[in-house]
Amino acid sequence: MNLYKTAAIVTIFAAFEHGLGFLYRIILSRTLGPEGLGIYQVSLSVFAVFLTVVSSGLPITLSRAITAHRAHGYPEGEHRATTAAILITAVCGTAITLLLFIFRTPFTKIFSDPRCGDLFYILIFGLTFTSVYAVIRGNFWGNKRFFAYSLIELIEEIVMVVCGVLLFFFVDAGIADVNKAAAAVLISYLSSFSIAVFYFMKKGGRLAPPRGEIKPLLKSSLPVTAMRTSSSLVSSLISVIFPMRLMAAGMSSARAMSAYGVVGGMVMPILTIPCSLIGSIALVLVPELSECYYKGDREKLAELVKKALNATLLIAGALIPFLAVCGEGVGVLLYSNAESGILIEKSALILIPMSVTMISTSLLNSIGCERQTLLFFLLGAASMLLCVWVLPRYLSGGALLVGQAADYTVSAVCSLALLAKKTGKLRSGKYFFSLMLVVIAATIAGMGIRSVVMIYCDYLIALALCILFILAAEALLLHLLHLFDFKAFLEKFIKFPKRKKKAPYGEARRKRKRAAKAI
Repeated sequence: MNLYKTAAIVTIFAAFEHGLGFLYRIILSRTLGPEGLGIYQVSLSVFAVFLTVVSSGLPITLSRAITAHRAHGYPEGEHRATTAAILITAVCGTAITLLLFIFRTPFTKIFSDPRCGDLFYILIFGLTFTSVYAVIRGNFWGNKRFFAYSLIELIEEIVMVVCGVLLFFFVDAGIADVNKAAAAVLISYLSSFSIAVFYFMKKGGRLAPPRGEIKPLLKSSLPVTAMRTSSSLVSSLISVIFPMRLMAAGMSSARAMSAYGVVGGMVMPILTIPCSLIGSIALVLVPELSECYYKGDREKLAELVKKALNATLLIAGALIPFLAVCGEGVGVLLYSNAESGILIEKSALILIPMSVTMISTSLLNSIGCERQTLLFFLLGAASMLLCVWVLPRYLSGGALLVGQAADYTVSAVCSLALLAKKTGKLRSGKYFFSLMLVVIAATIAGMGIRSVVMIYCDYLIALALCILFILAAEALLLHLLHLFDFKAFLEKFIKFPKRKKKAPYGEARRKRKRAAKAI
């Protein structure tokens, strides 16, 4: 299967998964309300810290180790590396879970709301299971079993949504809705773990003595784990500091938690829509990049980086006009919350640095630049923490979005500079500036049509017309500026019948005469 078809399949699965997650987020926002959603977000962010510590660096490290063993013709190394990764994860996950239960009373004091602690201790039961699943997923990644990787991820999302809906609407046993939401997450973790283990064994996966693999895996995974753990710690820290700073600015506790719920639970899920598609690109390209890196094929490496950056910019740029023009309508339609819609409109441009940071970090990690990406993350995180500490007094909930923008911008600039050094030269500058012209033109045109249709049409009809107009404007501009070849893109997946060339005028008559003479 070629790279384009693989990417398309992974993207389709990711789109379904993200779509389900997005619908579930709407259900959560309407069931839990802004305050309950804030509690849910705080608990998840703290749980994410421990999940990151246990397993975040191992999947990509294992994937790269499998690629390296295959490149050197050593298949036994794959089994040893997989066993080592599972062993590390299982031991760490079990130890952390036991310690958290032993020291439950002092640990829960970190939460400003005791309900957050209850949610956290529901989730922590799944720490070891979902961490081992992440490692097995890294094995699928290294073996380029993208279908299984994506399908199990989708099944996990389906299980969470189905269980959440059933618990919310059909179970009434005096259990708080936020606890039901946490239980649905736990059930989804157990299901994905079970399916992944079954598939791994069915496809011939086996364990082997991990001799010589534990130390290299730890050495390679620690920088990635440190970066992602720092990211989770920063998110957890912000989930605590941000409401505190809002309260220091004069908000009540409930209002501060609601403001965090609006930004973290309503605005950010919209802004992270491109992440599932960009994650699909990274998922497919990382093994290819690792292979080029280990073989020393710098030219192909640079070409793959160019394709990844251009695709990422296109995805983010195409979505910006929709959010900048229709963001308020989206917030009202999905969440019945105008504040979230206004924040979506104002923060649409965050998509560019956020998307570039995501893809460039994955690309750099695949070629052994984990320490540098950790440093870039820390610089960006420092910028965000400064904004969150200083700006709530002036910007209220928008301070967190400004901090996110500062974080992603710093990380993106540093990562692109390092990519340019590693590949010789980045080849996406011209594409970026041309794409920005499309984004600006489509946004201005969309605002113009919105001001007209909102006067003469019903609200939903006006919103639909704006979306269709922006879509048509973007498609036309992308075609005119040769930024996207729709026909060539479709030909990657669909074989169009070739037209027979017509013979020149009079050629058919001359052929008939020659045939008659021959007879």
